[in-house]
Amino acid sequence: MVNNTVKKIVNGDVMTAAKLIRDIDDQVPETREILKALHGYTGKAYIIGVTGAPGVGKSTIVDQMVRDLRLNGKTVGILAVDPTSPFSGGAILGDRIRMQRHSLDKEVFIRSLATRGQFGGLTQSTLSAIDVLDAMGKEYIIVETVGVGQGEVDIARCVHTTVIVVVPGLGDHVQAIKAGIFEVGDIFVVNKADRPEAERAVTYLRSMIGLAKKEFKNEGWEPSIIMAEALNNKGIIELLNEIEKHRRSKKVGDILVAGKRDSARIQLTEMIKSRLIEETLNRITGSPEFEKYLDCIMERTKDPYTACDELLSAMVFGLSLDPCSAPNRTSNHPDEKD
Repeated sequence: MVNNTVKKIVNGDVMTAAKLIRDIDDQVPETREILKALHGYTGKAYIIGVTGAPGVGKSTIVDQMVRDLRLNGKTVGILAVDPTSPFSGGAILGDRIRMQRHSLDKEVFIRSLATRGQFGGLTQSTLSAIDVLDAMGKEYIIVETVGVGQGEVDIARCVHTTVIVVVPGLGDHVQAIKAGIFEVGDIFVVNKADRPEAERAVTYLRSMIGLAKKEFKNEGWEPSIIMAEALNNKGIIELLNEIEKHRRSKKVGDILVAGKRDSARIQLTEMIKSRLIEETLNRITGSPEFEKYLDCIMERTKDPYTACDELLSAMVFGLSLDPCSAPNRTSNHPDEKD
């Protein structure tokens, strides 16, 4: 079963890869063995991250990038990280709808993934899906994430080139230069450059790059700015050329060699964290003591904060539990009298 699946994916079987990524997103336990076997086939793809606030035209830019890459005979995988549906828990799939013209191209693989509430926009499912597309032999993998904010910089740690898309007139030039965002951008794209405020947005970005010029010089790459009109396919060739320029730079060379260890560290840490949280939570919530603590909380003989501390202490330090041993000393119940 595992060997057969691995063989099909390495040979580029789209249906097998799609099913595996779906199972990964659904956290099917059997996928772990397949991912273990696929690891030896990864490490060859060039990964591009595209991020920015909602509505700046990320999907349109990615769609045009794929068009030009295919004209040059390159194979492409696209992972569009969409907001999680509050009803089904899945991705809304808006990005796939906007890229329908590539759906019949067997050399283009498009898949939407849900954020699952992850602030940075990337989950372990996304990292595993990147490995699947890499093992399939895709030369370029484009990861498009949901809106960008100060804490949403996960993508920069998992890709080779980070593209941040902004549009003029909506304050996005300010958003782009916030601490934690400006530093991770390798290329800035000012989309909808036909708007009158476009030059102002470019001026803001250039000013910030100028202030950090010495730091960028030490890193071997100074972020570039591309003006684009994605709907009219303007600026896309320039963007791809800049990505290739960044790929050949010293910075990316370092990432591809020494940086692989950092990437592996991040991925392993995230795996351990996810596994610890899942297993610890299942052990605690599945224990008889957990139900007893719920009863004590309902009877107001124990507050939920103390219950949490005691359950975790028992799990970590092996302390014995006595759920209702220490009743609360205070109560805010409206019927209680002094």
